[in-house]
Amino acid sequence: MAQHGTLGVAVVGTGRMGADHVRRIDRVISGARVAAVVDVDAERARAVAGPVEGCAAYTDPAAALAAPEVDAVLVASPGSAHEAALLEAFRHDLPVLCEKPLTPDAASALRVLEAEQRLGHRRVQVGFMRRWDPEFTRLKALLDGGELGRPLLLHCRHRNASVPSFFTEPMLINDSVVHEMDQTRWLLEQEISAVTVLRPRPGRDAPPGIGDPQLVIFETEGGVLVDVEIFARCRFGYQVQAEAVCERGTARVGDAHGMLVNRDGRWGGEIAPDFTVRFATAFDRQVQAWVDACRRGTVTGPSAWDGYAAAAVCEAGVRAQATGERVAVELAARPALYQD
Repeated sequence: MAQHGTLGVAVVGTGRMGADHVRRIDRVISGARVAAVVDVDAERARAVAGPVEGCAAYTDPAAALAAPEVDAVLVASPGSAHEAALLEAFRHDLPVLCEKPLTPDAASALRVLEAEQRLGHRRVQVGFMRRWDPEFTRLKALLDGGELGRPLLLHCRHRNASVPSFFTEPMLINDSVVHEMDQTRWLLEQEISAVTVLRPRPGRDAPPGIGDPQLVIFETEGGVLVDVEIFARCRFGYQVQAEAVCERGTARVGDAHGMLVNRDGRWGGEIAPDFTVRFATAFDRQVQAWVDACRRGTVTGPSAWDGYAAAAVCEAGVRAQATGERVAVELAARPALYQD
């Protein structure tokens, strides 16, 4: 590491998420600096690197990861490029924070698992940032404490004001509901065993070619039922909510009970416009926790196994979405490296 133990981070991918992580590491968190950025678009890489002192711009991930000032890697490129970046990081034994998805499908995620196991230690943290959201961490602590008894049901809502023009129906599962998949596995500490997708009548504002909204049902190995309302174009804002129904009570998060204003005969607050606003604190806490762990020489947080499990559930979810049938989730045996 650089002087005073500062972690030199290479950010691979300088699109919306990558550029935001560059800003976060440079201006918000402590203990790290952006040593390099990588993008196939050389001009964009230079534009992102320019304002950051001592940051080099690359178009080749291999060259950036081989640079002596790079101690760790944050992968924020498109999912199809993740496997190659991860394997290159493993070649240098560098810790990685990889934005979801780990890889786009279960087969490639298994290859990453096998490569990481050959190292003999964990190197990957997957960017499921809800695990660092203050509301969700309180819900997790409450469920772990057991005072409400066993969870029986989990009701989830995931609403976007809008989605890009290139958004497709499988992306409802792979890009949106994937967060509820990890959220479910983390909150309940159970694997998801089956997925069903139900379709109400589409709304008038549904994106072309997409049945919107949809209701996604998870069954867990422990017998909990989880319903997820995914609404891609609700128009009014961005909402993520979850309510756990347990034997002796319920608990709900995501109602955005911030400041309420009384004015002109009305009361109310604000709804976040998108995920970067709603989960800004979670993103900050996630990256800070990753940097702190890297500086200690450890890797914590969602593992490559969690990324693989989400990919497997996504595959079942997309099949359920296409067929209207209940689809069982096929998971490989969990390797010893990921048993803790």
